[in-house]
Amino acid sequence: MQFGKQVRGMSKVPQSWLMLALLASVACGSNADAGKLDAPPAADTLYRSTPAEFGPVRAGIDVLLEDSLHLVAGKRVGLITNQTGVDAEGRSTIDRLFEHPDVELVTLFAPEHGIRGNADPGETIDDGVDSSTGVSIQSLYGAVRSPTPEMLEGVDILVTDYQDIGARYWTYVSTMTLAMEAAGELRIPFLVLDRPNPIGGATQGNVLDPPFATFVGRHPVPMRHGMTPGELARYVRGELGVDVELYVAPADGWRRDMSFAETGLPWIQPSPNMPNVESATHYPGVCLFEGTNLSVGRGTSIAFQHVGAPWLDGEALARTMNGYGLAGVRFEATSFTPRSPGDGKFDGVEVSGVRLIATSTDYDPTEAAIALLIEAYRMSGEEWRWLRSHFDRLAGTDQIREAITAGAGVEGVREGWDEALADFMRAREPYLIYP
Repeated sequence: MQFGKQVRGMSKVPQSWLMLALLASVACGSNADAGKLDAPPAADTLYRSTPAEFGPVRAGIDVLLEDSLHLVAGKRVGLITNQTGVDAEGRSTIDRLFEHPDVELVTLFAPEHGIRGNADPGETIDDGVDSSTGVSIQSLYGAVRSPTPEMLEGVDILVTDYQDIGARYWTYVSTMTLAMEAAGELRIPFLVLDRPNPIGGATQGNVLDPPFATFVGRHPVPMRHGMTPGELARYVRGELGVDVELYVAPADGWRRDMSFAETGLPWIQPSPNMPNVESATHYPGVCLFEGTNLSVGRGTSIAFQHVGAPWLDGEALARTMNGYGLAGVRFEATSFTPRSPGDGKFDGVEVSGVRLIATSTDYDPTEAAIALLIEAYRMSGEEWRWLRSHFDRLAGTDQIREAITAGAGVEGVREGWDEALADFMRAREPYLIYP
C-alpha cells in the first residue's frame, strides 16, 4: 500500500486541521499477519546492531526528502536532534536539511547527552554553535527542558529526529512531548521524522502512575511501550490532549516483529552507556537498578547487560535466577570493574553479579528485573540501599519498592500489571502506524 503524498487525520479526536503525513509504504499485510516470523535462532541475531540483508527500512528523514518535501519546503526549520538523526546511509539529518536548497535550517535544539551524544546522564548541556553548519544550538537539557517562545521565534515548523530505545525512562520522548506542547501553544506545526523501535513492538512492564510522572517518565505508558516516536507523539496528541498540528514521516517498511538488524539501518550509540541493541534490550528492566546501590555496569563496555555489587555471590545468584525458568533469558555469573562510572558506583572496585543474556523474543526484561531485584535484595541483607525517590520515579510507582521490601514474590509485585497493560493496548490502538 502506497500512501505517496496522501495526508490523513487521526480518527479518535476531532481535528479538521490536524493531519498525519503517512508518506511511506508501510509493510504489506494486515495486523493479523504481524509476528509470524520465526524467532531468531541465536542471541546474536536477536539483538545484533549491525545491519543484515533484510531491509532497507527508510528512516523518516528519507521519507520526508524523497516523498514529502512540501512539509518543509520554503519554511524556516527548527530541528531537535543528535548524532542518531541520520538517513539510511548514515548522513546527518542536520546536514541533509542544511544543504537542501528548498529548506532553511535556522536553529538546532539539543536533548540530554547533547547534539553529539557524548555527555553523561544528567550532565547540563550548554548552548552553542554547530561546527559544520554554523547553525546555533539551543539546549533543552540545561536551564530549560522545553523550547521557550524566544527560542522558537522565527521557526515555521519544529522537527524532531533521534533514536528512541523503546523504554519509558528514556528522556528523548519527554523532550519531544514538551516540545510538542510548546509548539502547539505558538501554533507552530510539529513534525516527527520517525525511526524504528530498536527493541521491537512488545509491550511489557507496569504503566506509570500519573502522580509519579517526571522527566524520566511523563506519561502513563509501560516500561517497554513497543511504539515508535511518531506513534507516541500521536498517542500523546490524541489521548492526552496535546493541542498541536502534528505530522509524522513514517519509517517506511518497518514492522513490529523486526529485529533492529533486519531494518538495514545503522546503529548509532544514542548515549555513552547505550553501546548496542543488546544493552537496549535489557534496559526496560535493568534500568530499575539505577534506583538502588547496585551497579548496572556504567563505566564498562556493556552497561545494562549486567548487575553487580562487591558483596554479591554471582554464582549463587545466577543459579537462583536460572531456577525461575524465565522465558527467553539466561543468567551467567560474572564479575566486572567499573571505571569512572557516571553514577559513581564502585569506581575501580571489582564487583560480582550476573549477566543477562536474551535468547528469544519471548524475553520480558521487566519480569526478569523484578525477579532479580527480589533475589538481589534478599542476598544483600543490610548492604542493600534503595535510592528511594529515584527508584520510584523510574518505577512510576512506590508499589514495586514497597512490595519487594515486604517480601512479595514476582506475581505479588506484578499484581495489576496485566490489566493496566490491556487498558493501555486498547487506548493506543488508534494511534499505531505499523503492522
